[in-house]
Amino acid sequence: MSDLPPSGATEPVPPASPGVPADPTRSTPPAAVPAPASGHAVDPTAPGSPTPTDPVRPAVADPAVPAQPGPSGSPAVPAQQGWPAGSGGFAAPGQPAAGGPQPWDPYRTDPAGPPQGWTWPAGAAPLPGAAYPGYALPGQAYGWHPGLDPQDPLVTPPHAGVGGWFSRCGGALRRGWRQLLPIMLLTQTVPAAVIAVLSLAFAPTGQPVAGPDGAPVLPDGYFEHFFAFYGVVLLAALIFGPLQSTGWAAGTWVVARQAAGEPVGVGAALRYGLRRALGLWGWTLVASLLIGVGACFCLLPGLYATFAFALFGPIYLFERQEPIGRAWRMFHQRFGMVLGRVALVICVLIAAAVLDGVLGAVNQLVFGVDPMAAPGTAAGAVAVAVVGAVLATPAYLAQLVGLVAAYAEQRAQEGPVNAARLAAELG
Repeated sequence: MSDLPPSGATEPVPPASPGVPADPTRSTPPAAVPAPASGHAVDPTAPGSPTPTDPVRPAVADPAVPAQPGPSGSPAVPAQQGWPAGSGGFAAPGQPAAGGPQPWDPYRTDPAGPPQGWTWPAGAAPLPGAAYPGYALPGQAYGWHPGLDPQDPLVTPPHAGVGGWFSRCGGALRRGWRQLLPIMLLTQTVPAAVIAVLSLAFAPTGQPVAGPDGAPVLPDGYFEHFFAFYGVVLLAALIFGPLQSTGWAAGTWVVARQAAGEPVGVGAALRYGLRRALGLWGWTLVASLLIGVGACFCLLPGLYATFAFALFGPIYLFERQEPIGRAWRMFHQRFGMVLGRVALVICVLIAAAVLDGVLGAVNQLVFGVDPMAAPGTAAGAVAVAVVGAVLATPAYLAQLVGLVAAYAEQRAQEGPVNAARLAAELG
């Protein structure tokens, strides 16, 4: 005999064990009888059907089980399932056999837990410390958020590591070097070459000499030449600043649009860069001032500020608000990750600076301290300076691509993002 749930009950009542004899005097209230399920229905009016008063064939009725919600995108479990004899639970299609472990507890009433019937998909579980719930979807690797594409050509997903960042930097260079190279030559190499030639023309030529008492004596007009040299270089840097900012903005536009599969061109990229040049140049002056102030106190604060503000350029281009403060917070929220990526970029720039220093030493050794004094030595010194600026162009490419990829990786740590969204944010 089975114990049927009273009228209005909201949870099923487990059946009695099969060894208990039926009570011939107990009848089943008609209102409490649930709708029969396929393969388990008992019609008391049908011929040969057991009746509540039949002592030999007790009536067995199936309690109504509400449909159980599953994970997002999975179908609900059918509502009417039977109670197998002696199982102590119920079996649904595709579920373990009677007596085996059930995927959820039909009697759990903990309101703080997940909804009844919810389970992690097979092979997936929450990932401790992950930025997002670590479950897997069809065709996705374990641990990825459904809004992130592990194969995105620009955005490095969480847990991909420095290898994923390297692969996206290399992919950006392979896709866009034909557009990025002329942009960098025009906006970075040409200003660097002009500043190098001006440095040759205005560099102080006088050297300190030993006086009668052995103390060094500066030549006449040394400070005038010294301040003139740095004044000309600073003025040239300010004049070329908007042009260089145009190149950084144009290169970022090329990298993001190519990753999103959109068409790009050098002319269109430069037109975009011109629209963003003044704003980016202004924030560049602010960041340079902060770095300079830090360097005045000591080398270490200036170096720290260089790392902390390294991502201000991409932040301004993609978000266009609060680039200095945002870069500072992004650096400290994921200190090791940002520090490592920026350090790799700075290592490339240091290598280019060392190469330029070597060429400068060769220039001075071959053409003398004052190479501009004669036309022949001046032509040779200018040629070496231009070659040094051209050889530094790969470092500019690495700086551009490395910082854009580092910014995209940090955005992926904060929430789902892809190359198409980043390209759209550039405007």
